Amino acid sequence: MIPRYSPKDMQAIWTDEAKFERWLKLEIAAVEARVESGVVPREALDAIKENAKFNVDEILEIEKETKHDVIAFLTNVNQYVGPQSRYIHEGLTSSDVGDTCLAMQMRDAGRILLKDIEKLIEVLGKRAVEFKYTLEMGRTHGIHAEPTTFGLKLLLWHQEMLRNRERLEKAVENISVGKISGAVGTYQHLSPAIEAAVCKKLDLKPSPISTQILQRDRHAEFLTTLAITASSIEKFSVEFRHLQRTEVRETEEFFSKGQKGSSAMPHKRNPITFERLTGLARVVRSNSIAALENVALWHERDISHSSVERVIMPDSTIALCYMLRTFTDTLEDLLVYPDRMKENFDTSYGLTLSQTLLLALTGKGMSREEAYKLVQRNAMKSWEQKIQLKENVLQDQDILEHVSAEEIEKLFSSESILNKLRKSVDIIFARSGL
Repeated sequence: MIPRYSPKDMQAIWTDEAKFERWLKLEIAAVEARVESGVVPREALDAIKENAKFNVDEILEIEKETKHDVIAFLTNVNQYVGPQSRYIHEGLTSSDVGDTCLAMQMRDAGRILLKDIEKLIEVLGKRAVEFKYTLEMGRTHGIHAEPTTFGLKLLLWHQEMLRNRERLEKAVENISVGKISGAVGTYQHLSPAIEAAVCKKLDLKPSPISTQILQRDRHAEFLTTLAITASSIEKFSVEFRHLQRTEVRETEEFFSKGQKGSSAMPHKRNPITFERLTGLARVVRSNSIAALENVALWHERDISHSSVERVIMPDSTIALCYMLRTFTDTLEDLLVYPDRMKENFDTSYGLTLSQTLLLALTGKGMSREEAYKLVQRNAMKSWEQKIQLKENVLQDQDILEHVSAEEIEKLFSSESILNKLRKSVDIIFARSGL
């Protein structure tokens, strides 16, 4: 991922330095496990721990000749360790090192993302409560539908992020496995007990079964989980982009002092952050497709997945980390305009209460078909003549035969609308835990 969108703590997991550190930790853990089982002398381990190190530039230079990154790494480490290096990598295959390391990196990246999700959940909850009763027009198909509150919109997303957290916790658990089982997973040169000991030292579980590699359904689950989470961020961002449109302008990204919205139009205040997040979600989703393509490999292993993962694992975790933190910060500073929400609410001439009126008529014994016809007749007249629905209804004798003028006034009063809505809002918030 380019530096522009790369949080330093997440980026640090994916550097060559970080990868080789994990490789060395694994190799030493394997020697330790064999010392504990009595097959390697203690003094060899002591010498390895004292002298083992690596130099990234030297490894990359060696790899130009070997065309094999693990061999280049081992060659470099062995130069520093000396004769006792014969115990390093003994009985292991390259994927024992590479796949177990990748699992550690994905686990560590996942833990960072879980903390970021937790923060977003906190902010969504806080702002949902803040606007719990802030009346807003609900829209379906982009058209005014029925009353809702801005707090309910945020609460909906709060609950979605709880599900994303649950999904990611499961995905992190399923990727937190290692394998030290050899070329085809049959422990030809090291026992399952050594694998178990090494994994314990690395805070992993041993995979119950593997081939030369960990199976890529685990990795696909992780990446598709990131894609779902990124899609949630996109969903939230698209909504805020709509709400910032000039014709709507119910919310707005914070516009800092000195910020410029357009090189040509000085008046512009654009939802650039939410647009950026929308775009990055496309990257994460696309990468999840590549992870799914990696599931099907030849026999006990090929390396068609390897080049792909060198790109999609760092890029996806870094991008989502950036997205979560950026959205959280932008949400905290989001400008919300309740007065504008009320203005927009009033622009549809009270038509959003058409179902309320419909139900009032059927409640008086009128058939649904006849009631629908009467309400729709008045609703269309309101649209065409730009007159409040209530005013039309109060002139319609067919309706007044069933519902009194006093009842109509009450149905259309702002106080009545909000009081009825409050009851539902309280129930929804309560069962959502807020």
